[in-house]
Amino acid sequence: MGAAARVTMGGVSTSRLPALPASDRLDVAARLRDALLGASFTADGLLELLGAPAYAALARSETVPALRATRGDRPLETLVRLFLLQQPVAHARVADVLPVDDCLETGWLVRAGDDEVAAAVDVRPYGGSGGEDWFIVSDLGCAVGGAGGIGSNDEGVVLGVGGASTTLAGITVRTPVSAALDLGTGSGIQALHAAQHATRVTATDLNPRALHITALTLALSGAPAADLREGSLFEPVREGETYDLIVSNPPFVISPGARLTYRDGGMGGDDLCRSLVQGAGELLNEGGFAQFLANWQHVAGEDWQDRLRSWVPRGCDAWIVQREVQDVTQYAELWLRDAGDHRGDPAEYQARYDAWLDEFEARKVKAVGFGWITLRRTGSAVPSVTVEEWPHPVEQPLGETVRAHFARLDYLRAHDDAALLEGHFRLAAEIVQEQVGLPGAEDPEHVVLRQNRGMRRATKVDTVGAGFAGVCDGSLSAGRILDAIAQLVGEDPVLLRDRTPAQIRVLVEQGFLDPA
Repeated sequence: MGAAARVTMGGVSTSRLPALPASDRLDVAARLRDALLGASFTADGLLELLGAPAYAALARSETVPALRATRGDRPLETLVRLFLLQQPVAHARVADVLPVDDCLETGWLVRAGDDEVAAAVDVRPYGGSGGEDWFIVSDLGCAVGGAGGIGSNDEGVVLGVGGASTTLAGITVRTPVSAALDLGTGSGIQALHAAQHATRVTATDLNPRALHITALTLALSGAPAADLREGSLFEPVREGETYDLIVSNPPFVISPGARLTYRDGGMGGDDLCRSLVQGAGELLNEGGFAQFLANWQHVAGEDWQDRLRSWVPRGCDAWIVQREVQDVTQYAELWLRDAGDHRGDPAEYQARYDAWLDEFEARKVKAVGFGWITLRRTGSAVPSVTVEEWPHPVEQPLGETVRAHFARLDYLRAHDDAALLEGHFRLAAEIVQEQVGLPGAEDPEHVVLRQNRGMRRATKVDTVGAGFAGVCDGSLSAGRILDAIAQLVGEDPVLLRDRTPAQIRVLVEQGFLDPA
């Protein structure tokens, strides 16, 4: 999460960070990158060196397996100990791998004793969606939260890549665009992805330390520099600026106060997420996407779906997916552990827990939802707003699935039932049919179509719907297929044509059928 809301920054100084990659410093970043790649300090290289169990343990902030796997003196082992495990390493040993004096001069490394050096920041390999070898820079000890939390109460720290970061990167639509905006950039992962398909990338954050680290991430990854701007929410956006893509993994945690910049929004309840969503519409170009991760309150006496529909700005289609719901006690415990509060003074932990529950009780909040919000600017007189719950496994990346969802909405809006029957359709890839019923029964009780790709949806259909989907290969119009089915099952073709378009619309909207 990046810092997006107006809160007071803590006392973390940027003076301990490597020098910003100005023109005279880019050579050092480039040489450091070449050295890292030359030693196979990549996602694939780490997996090969550490093995799957130790590699997975690092994601849980457990370092002992990786320490055991790096007891040798190979260059890759040196780099893992230095940057991932934050262990001091002999100067001479590092000099065999890196331009150590230049890294000391520019601040990537610091001296640790008479003959050892240590990393000033965490540098972690990250594989891009196109197979690129990138590096994410973050504060020491903050690359991943792990099961026990980062254990830092310093609100200015900048985290690395976690599950939320990769989720947002995976669902983002990756079509070529002129201008992209990353709100609350944090360590810069979303800006890094956007730089691959956007001519111009603007990255903002309230925390100047995060902007510094984003610049380092981009330089070390060999990506173009972004336009970095400090400020809260949409404050850094200049008058008249619009974008084709807006992304944000904001500090969405609903908490009492704003103790930690990297996660707490500093507004009451879910107001920060609502403000982000409502403010994005007027900054989008026609057809542009805004995509967010968010938390939202489930308030007693209020439908959570209606709450989210009220957030959608005018002139935008929306697809909102709730992935998870936690009751207020689970939610408070999750974020107290995230900050390491459970390892501190028990009385202080209890007081903080009470404060969370007091806040929720005052707002009549019974649970908190988490999920994805995608907006698309549309010229349609009647925008489409879909709010759904889908807690089941999906196939990442989902960016193309998201883009196709809105393309199908456009198709359905432009075709009434008569036009739908004239249309040609193809069954989407990797759809399977399941029949459910009692053993030995002549006919199934119902038929289920199931996707093995994308959202991996399942939907019930009748025998006509199943038969229709099964023969859709783009060669015949929907109407002609229904006429053939009517003849086969002895139904009136006119009645079948009247009642089936609604089922076809559902199959198209959910991605089981694609317009040919």
